[in-house]
Amino acid sequence: MAKNRTHYPLVSIITVNYNQSEVTCKLIESLNKITWPNFEVIVIDNDSSNDTPEIIKERFPNIIYIANPINYGFAAGNNFGLMRARGDYILLLNNDIEVPEGFMEPLIDKLEGDQSIGAVSPKIKFYYQPDTIQYAGYTPINPVTMRNFAIGYWQKDDGRFNEDRETPYAHGAAMMVPMRVVKEVGLMSYIFFLYYEEADWCARIAKAGYKMFYVANSHVLHKESVSTGKLSALKIYYQNRNRLVYMRRNIEGKTFYLSMMYQLFMAIPKNAFKFLIKGKIKLFLAYYRAIGWNITNAFSKEIHENPSL
Repeated sequence: MAKNRTHYPLVSIITVNYNQSEVTCKLIESLNKITWPNFEVIVIDNDSSNDTPEIIKERFPNIIYIANPINYGFAAGNNFGLMRARGDYILLLNNDIEVPEGFMEPLIDKLEGDQSIGAVSPKIKFYYQPDTIQYAGYTPINPVTMRNFAIGYWQKDDGRFNEDRETPYAHGAAMMVPMRVVKEVGLMSYIFFLYYEEADWCARIAKAGYKMFYVANSHVLHKESVSTGKLSALKIYYQNRNRLVYMRRNIEGKTFYLSMMYQLFMAIPKNAFKFLIKGKIKLFLAYYRAIGWNITNAFSKEIHENPSL
């Protein structure tokens, strides 16, 4: 915590729950132990029909609880929270995060120390392997291949990643943004539903002239497995659909056409046919549904909409 601090701006912490109420409760339990004294917790439940999300509000009556009638997706879920937030700062946290008690102060200090910073993320470590890093900043997204990498991913937290660094993208699992920046840039695009929404939001924050930083002396623990796990058709569909959507929203000129050709004629066919050869037809078809959606919506105005707060 910054020495001699007399002002503690309100932080609105937003998390989206979907059929993981016990996991979300663990997040809130950890938040209730932090040293930052001024925050509100906003939980958006995206129609957890296979769960009992009411227990979250029952156990933690002081939170703000929003129950959506359908699953609007990650981007829209966070947007509901952003519209309800009252804080000077917004903190988006995945519900499968747990936080140490002093994680908030370095993030606030970084943003207060430089008004040109529009978003920050802490060091993210794996919950079940807390000596191993998931995120210590990102590399830029290649405008043709649309690929990038998390710095420090699967690396030991041995001191190599203990310096703050500017990064092209904050991490959507733990991302703090000043409310004034949200009001200027707007909400996440609803078009994404799942995957690439925070990368697109960061791209818009950068276009507005702000920097983004990885803050090394703050960390959170993420319950994502170090192993990649099984790929689902849903994940493949939205990752590939939204990779093209991100490209359509953020890449321009000749580079756009190069990128489009690379995705349609190299990357997606190559990856899809790997599943076809292995007999995983559902995963193979997910790639082509992703392309089909972009073809069907080739002239949709919604692709380029940026909702305001």
